[in-house]
Amino acid sequence: METIHNLGLGFEAALSAENLLFCLLGVSLGTFVGVLPGIGALATISMCLPLTFYLDPVPGMIMLAGIFYGAQYGSSTASILLNLPGSAPAAITCLDGYPMAQQGRAGVALFLTTIASFVGGSFSIMLMIGFAPVLADFAISFSSADYFSIMVLALVAASTLSNGSFIKGIAMVAAGLVLGLVGTDISSGVPRYTFGIIDISDGISLVAVAMGLFGVAEILNNLMQDEHAVVDARSITFKSLVPTRQDMREFWPAAGRGSVIGAIVGMLPGTGPTIATFMSYSAEKRLSRNPGKFGKGAIEGISSPEAANNSSVQAAFIPTLTLGIPGDAIMAVILGGMLIHGIAPGPQLIANDPVLFWGVIASFWIGNVFLLILNIPLIGIWVRLLTVPYHLLYPGMLFFICIGVYSVNNSTFDVMLTLIFGLIGFGMMRFGFPAAPLLLGFVLGPLIEENFRRALVLSRGNLDVFVSRPVSATFLGLTLLVLLASIPQVRGLFGLIAKGRKGQAVNE
Repeated sequence: METIHNLGLGFEAALSAENLLFCLLGVSLGTFVGVLPGIGALATISMCLPLTFYLDPVPGMIMLAGIFYGAQYGSSTASILLNLPGSAPAAITCLDGYPMAQQGRAGVALFLTTIASFVGGSFSIMLMIGFAPVLADFAISFSSADYFSIMVLALVAASTLSNGSFIKGIAMVAAGLVLGLVGTDISSGVPRYTFGIIDISDGISLVAVAMGLFGVAEILNNLMQDEHAVVDARSITFKSLVPTRQDMREFWPAAGRGSVIGAIVGMLPGTGPTIATFMSYSAEKRLSRNPGKFGKGAIEGISSPEAANNSSVQAAFIPTLTLGIPGDAIMAVILGGMLIHGIAPGPQLIANDPVLFWGVIASFWIGNVFLLILNIPLIGIWVRLLTVPYHLLYPGMLFFICIGVYSVNNSTFDVMLTLIFGLIGFGMMRFGFPAAPLLLGFVLGPLIEENFRRALVLSRGNLDVFVSRPVSATFLGLTLLVLLASIPQVRGLFGLIAKGRKGQAVNE
């Protein structure tokens, strides 16, 4: 009963005219910047943060949160239509979303990603409403060894994201880990592998890596082709946006699994939607009876990551609001805005400021309904982007990419770095090296190193800590199974065993 009372208090605050206006403003702005390639939620929230100083804490936080999860809705649009991720988490949507657009099913892909985003967001909102304190206790109970094991599983799974060589996938994960080492050592404060370049003393920009590998590289690749796939916008009617029954049969289980994965990953401090989307895609490919269809327009390949994306974004507010621990860089900016307003996030926030806590949570559901209404009627407009001639479109795409990268740190060096990674990504595409495992290795590199060191410090250098804890041992065991199942010889052995059992059953 207390939860229902608190939720009623939250909706009373969220449904006020002022808060509704700023919720609509936040989700609309978030969707807009999410659609534009190269401009993400981090840059937009950073630029809009000073505007909230003139607002009360509740509408200010509602607007910033709306920009965050609104950008996740819009980021899939550029991934599907142009093969350009509007944000790093949307990079995985390119793998199956863009092939669907090339097959003339861009409308269906956009419709399903919108529904998947709503499903994932709603799932995490319900978890926050009913189980926020319990989930916070669950997340904080994880040790450094547990985090390390989870990240090792994510890295090994990342090597299977591509349809290409398993060895190439492992190589790209290793390359990402090496890039993640660049910057200042978190323990000693000594610069590592910076070669005297001050601009990378804090590490290589994630935005520069993602936009270079997935944005600039794709533009260069398209420039090398004589023909470019487009969609006839006149043939895209509201009727053509309706998915088939088979599409929906494949959609719902994948969206459900993605929602669960996104919620679990999102509520863990130090993670984020990027990790959630990669893990959900890898899980779908592993569970599929036909993994060869992934990368060629699989419904599961867009449904599960998009559900995980929004589910993790909503769940990321759990450690931020209840523990004061930001899940990623965007949550760190929102946390900074709360501190500027004099709000102290932590276990006492629910008791000390219930209107803010429950008002923001209630606004999530209102914002998701707004986004559902905003996105589905506008799908036809997004599809028409494909009718623009590519030689006219790519200068604008490069412009937005450069503006987005520059706005993060106000650094021209990051812009040059983006172009360099674009050339590297173009070469990788030509030689069949997948970019997605590299990006995940880069994201997880610093986190896995930090937790590995912390676990060894706490155990006084005893490596048994990674197998003595049940959670850590379980994830390391899963990692070993995934690794063995990914080796061609082992897969062939499993295939022979399966055929032998099938033949035996037929004989009987």
